[in-house]
Amino acid sequence: MEFPNVTLLITHYNRSQSLEQLLTTINALQLSFGDIVVSDDGSAAKHARALTALEKKFGFRLITTPVNKGLGHNLNKGQDAVRTPYTLYVQEDFIPHEAFGPILEKSLSIMEKRSDLDIVRYYAYLPFPYLKPFDENFGEMFVPLSGIHYTKIYAYSDHPHLRRSDFLTKFGRYAEGLKGDRTEYKMCISFIQCGGKGLFYRDFKRLFTQANSISEPSTMHRVAWRQSKNLLISVARDFYRQIKYNLDILFMRP
Repeated sequence: MEFPNVTLLITHYNRSQSLEQLLTTINALQLSFGDIVVSDDGSAAKHARALTALEKKFGFRLITTPVNKGLGHNLNKGQDAVRTPYTLYVQEDFIPHEAFGPILEKSLSIMEKRSDLDIVRYYAYLPFPYLKPFDENFGEMFVPLSGIHYTKIYAYSDHPHLRRSDFLTKFGRYAEGLKGDRTEYKMCISFIQCGGKGLFYRDFKRLFTQANSISEPSTMHRVAWRQSKNLLISVARDFYRQIKYNLDILFMRP
């Protein structure tokens, strides 16, 4: 399947084996893009050497930086390099399934017809809580400020998605110099404040697997209280998030 108007944008940091697995799977699924951009965040020397070899093997454009400048910088410079109208964003540790190609084709067709849609999301840890019926595959996201589900904040997510390549023009550039989860959070807020619209793939475990191996574990680290399963901590955390997220949507500067 060919997607000449789509650039596959992959962010990478110290996981060259995972990147090779992703690109190998893309080839095996016979998915072809107008361009492939790999934006690297100052990986260690052994991974930098591997990237050079992979660039020759797979023919992508490698965008580098001499030192690690964080997720925001990596996303910004990667998106700046895109020349096609649409961007398929995938982190290097995700593996697409066979079902993905037809769904990508369908969602691209929808975006070409619906100029008001900014994003189509393909993966999540949890279902998006507020969806309007769209078709058998997708729901259209909406964000009621009075909604009780704090996960409404993730109308935007860094998980695999298709977006228009002028995304940063409408929603602002990713915040730089912050931890990765904070960078993503600020984009989530901006997406809602700026009236972002998008579709959410309902069967979201069907299209991608996130593969974090022992040799190349996740580079995202969060403080313990945010992940704790203790009931009291969980209730307090959810209450705190509900209040904070609503206030940030209303008052945080984009």
